[in-house]
Amino acid sequence: MTTKITLQSAMEYLMTYGWAILIIAVVLGALFQLGIFNASTFTPKAPPGACHVFRPNGPMTTSFINLQGICNGELPQYAAKFDGQTNYITIPTSALVTGSGMTMVVWADITGNGNQPPRAIMVSQSYSYLDACDSSSGPLFVVYNSIGQYGVNAGAPCASNGQWQQYVGTFDGSNAKIYVNGVFKASAQVIGNVGAGTSVITIGKFAGGSYNVNGMLADVQIYNSSLSANEVAALYNEGIGGAPIALKSLVGWWPLNGDVKDYSGNNNNGVSSGISFTSNWEAGYSAP
Repeated sequence: MTTKITLQSAMEYLMTYGWAILIIAVVLGALFQLGIFNASTFTPKAPPGACHVFRPNGPMTTSFINLQGICNGELPQYAAKFDGQTNYITIPTSALVTGSGMTMVVWADITGNGNQPPRAIMVSQSYSYLDACDSSSGPLFVVYNSIGQYGVNAGAPCASNGQWQQYVGTFDGSNAKIYVNGVFKASAQVIGNVGAGTSVITIGKFAGGSYNVNGMLADVQIYNSSLSANEVAALYNEGIGGAPIALKSLVGWWPLNGDVKDYSGNNNNGVSSGISFTSNWEAGYSAP
């Protein structure tokens, strides 16, 4: 008799409160998907311009160069959001890299197709660029000069929508290399130095035409030297709020944490064409 009463009571309890329990489970699941329970949500956020490069002798000088401010890798408050159609950032021609070395760095969360799917040009100088998704070959880094274009594919699938990844392309005078999340993926031989062309640097689209990004970008860095594999790995391990590594060869640094200013000390501030900034960017980001 006792067992029957206990089972009956349990069934009555479930029938009475079962819907409430189901609703709570659904709400908790939705909040989890939105990243509410991600530990990074509760970490301190660095305000725009919290960390910057100080060049006491002026832009492009390297004597006594140093980092100032909150440069311990705190997460940014915002990320730049692009609509995949018309949004992009333009950088003055003074920032163009020429010579035997170049590195492009960007964190990206590609959330959908742009106006020329599946291409997603994240950073471009003339016809040199970092592409998050080149068809089925995955991320692509292209070096352009007077002889032609030389591309190297990561040889991996494109990132899933809503997933933050760091992309790095390096050129050391003879080889172009591509890294994803700090890991070397592939290299290709390049003949000749980097060509500046006639276009400015753009973020979020191809400088030579279309191919706009649909998603979010953060922590864009450009160097006039080739970062080593160890430097690329260290840069990734700093996370999305990380500061530049090789300050003396740093041409421009656009954290995109609420503005399009250049924090490299070289005054290569960007000009926005319709981009927005969002504080709801952390879903899909996992700290290294």
